Amino acid sequence: MVKLLQNKSFFKLSAIAFLALTLSFFSCDHKTQMDGKFDFGVWITADAKRSNEDYSKEFKKYKDGGIDEVLINTQTDPKLLARLVPLAKKEGLKVHAWIMAMNRPNDSVALKHPDWYQVSKEGKSCFDNRPYVDYYQWLCPTKKESREHVLGLVEGLAKVDGIESVHLDYIRFPDIFLPISLLPKYNLVQDKELPQFDFCYCDACVSKFEKEHHKNPKTSHNTSIDMEWKNFRLNAVKAVVDDAYKIAHKHHVKLTAAVFPYPEMADHMVRQRWDKWNIDEVYPMIYHSFYDEEIDWVGYATKQGAADLEGKDTKINTGIYIPGLKSDAELKEAILLAKKNGAKGVSFFDGNALSDSNLKTIKEVKASL
Repeated sequence: MVKLLQNKSFFKLSAIAFLALTLSFFSCDHKTQMDGKFDFGVWITADAKRSNEDYSKEFKKYKDGGIDEVLINTQTDPKLLARLVPLAKKEGLKVHAWIMAMNRPNDSVALKHPDWYQVSKEGKSCFDNRPYVDYYQWLCPTKKESREHVLGLVEGLAKVDGIESVHLDYIRFPDIFLPISLLPKYNLVQDKELPQFDFCYCDACVSKFEKEHHKNPKTSHNTSIDMEWKNFRLNAVKAVVDDAYKIAHKHHVKLTAAVFPYPEMADHMVRQRWDKWNIDEVYPMIYHSFYDEEIDWVGYATKQGAADLEGKDTKINTGIYIPGLKSDAELKEAILLAKKNGAKGVSFFDGNALSDSNLKTIKEVKASL
């Protein structure tokens, strides 16, 4: 009798174990299906003067056109963001708080502190000597006060109810090399690193680097091949990102970022090595027309980034530049190339550039996936 009861208990436990295993397989399969969702996003810049009705109409247009999320630049205004989040969510859109991070043009707080800004190898500050364009006013990622200012702005946005992520942009150094198609616009030849575009040689960076590596980059015979100096700046950006990640997660939101096309390229062009960051998702701006590339480059660059992130939890959303596309057929091809090569979504720059025809194409492609 005891043996029979033991056998019944065994079979009962076995049945429970089998059920648990079955549920586990179902759960894994369900998770795989959920993870397989392909997202469509769009970057937009907000204007506080526009009415709620106007924004609701815009958000509805995006949702009807197959868009899932909006990445909104409110010039780091949490109140404006808080106003727009419920309007977007009501139309079924997720919202990301898009912030210009290290490049802070016309930042009223930062402008009171000229010593916060990055300094070129020529010794000129972004405060009043801006490279390329007037809106390039880059803060130093090493100096305590400037980085804390940026992280404070991140926290202000992270506190807004209902957002999906704080979305970092310009989280890098100024362009040491411009995209090739932009060079004629500035009448530049950049076949080597030029001192007027090489940052940051401020006192805080030089002093910290000297302390760590016992040499001064200002006296280096060739800073372009000084790997410690290069990595010092890559790590300065990484440190800001990693702190922003902690802040975002403290407030139960993700950290995402708009980045250069793939890590090796970002490293070379703007001192940005995003595959090393603590970050949930990246949105590499794979704007093929900026680099005089064909549409298949969208797939190539996406694949490069996906390979560098292999084994990590960070996900890729390929950024597509709408004005760089020749047709809706190219738009469809770009989306499919991104998906085929490892992206979990795409995002379009920007909302103003999306035509009704583009949105129709996006919706049709989305339905076919």
